[in-house]
Amino acid sequence: MAERPIVIFGDPVLREVSQPVEEFNQEVKDLVSDLTDTLKKARGLGLSAVQIGVLKRVFIVDLSAVDITAKPQVFINPEIIESDGETEYEEGCLSFPGIYQKITRASKIRVRALDLTGQPFELEVEGLAARAIQHEYDHLEGKLFIDYLSPLAKTMLKGRLKKLSVAS
Repeated sequence: MAERPIVIFGDPVLREVSQPVEEFNQEVKDLVSDLTDTLKKARGLGLSAVQIGVLKRVFIVDLSAVDITAKPQVFINPEIIESDGETEYEEGCLSFPGIYQKITRASKIRVRALDLTGQPFELEVEGLAARAIQHEYDHLEGKLFIDYLSPLAKTMLKGRLKKLSVAS
């Protein structure tokens, strides 16, 4: 459909909790299409609806930039139902351009969600896929990757975050 502007840190919508999708209609298909177009243009690995200003529990993950066999995957009304292990890795976010920090997350997760037709599915993933899903899921809860940083790391980023916040 169309690329949409990505919401940048400082916009209060990023702290809102997204609402479940109730109907699987053209509006949801258009939203997913817009998310796909926006993510492709931004060259990211995942994008949640809230990052384009829509408070719906929808996100996509597309790891094709790092795995040529990967296909974009749609998650609607997702739930992380199991998590295991712990791993630290550098993470960024399209709503925080140019900012990357080491974040600790579960190394393996099981997620339950609905696809674009409303059919339920479950996935057990690890590595980068698990990280991307957790990151996007957090967006639906109004949680940002900087929330995982230590007070010292947040203090060190304060100036850069303020510049983003003022620019948005």
